[in-house]
Amino acid sequence: MNQQTNQCNQKISQLKGKLIVSCQALPHEPLHSSFIMGRMALAAREGGACGIRANTKEDIKEIQSQVDLPIIGIVKRDYPDCSVYITPTMKEIDELMEVRPEIIALDATGRLRPDGVTLDEFFAQAREKYPDQLWMADCSTVEEALHADSLGFDFIGTTMVGYTEESRGLKIEADDFKILREIISSASHPVIAEGNIDTPQKAKRVVELGAYCVVVGSIITRPQLITRSFAQELES
Repeated sequence: MNQQTNQCNQKISQLKGKLIVSCQALPHEPLHSSFIMGRMALAAREGGACGIRANTKEDIKEIQSQVDLPIIGIVKRDYPDCSVYITPTMKEIDELMEVRPEIIALDATGRLRPDGVTLDEFFAQAREKYPDQLWMADCSTVEEALHADSLGFDFIGTTMVGYTEESRGLKIEADDFKILREIISSASHPVIAEGNIDTPQKAKRVVELGAYCVVVGSIITRPQLITRSFAQELES
């Protein structure tokens, strides 16, 4: 095991039972800026976050200059006639490998990627090209999560629950996180809880249920959405 791999493993082990903050702002959002995301990550670390989830190599590079925390890296990119947008092709993975986040996350739903590529085909290509990289599967159903687990993803995430046709109407928090509990009980790889975990109590609960760690995003890093919840409550 080389020194770089050992350092990466030490960082990942520090995530167990801890908080990862998703620091992302898309081009149409007010805080869209690598500089701002770097400072957002710094604020998250000062608040106690032990990891960061970030979008694009530019944001990740800036975040790495501000904090020494493990990063889950993604690239969100739309392709014509394709509903997969989280790290959908090898182009995005190659971009991320320029900055080498500790973990790369990608859509692990059953949907086809650009040019009709299946998840199985794409993940096999990615692992062959970058055999030492750690991978996270962003899933929307129990079946997808267990399939990703069988493919050998290092981490299984509930990121996409409720965001796909296959998971329409599902909520990660429903019935005391039933979906999460089913995945944890059957998966052989660590499960990362993510998606609509918008209170400290929910974050604590998913870790109690056996999640390796928890990713929290919009409720911390998207002030326009936080503001809207206050404004709408007053208007009602």
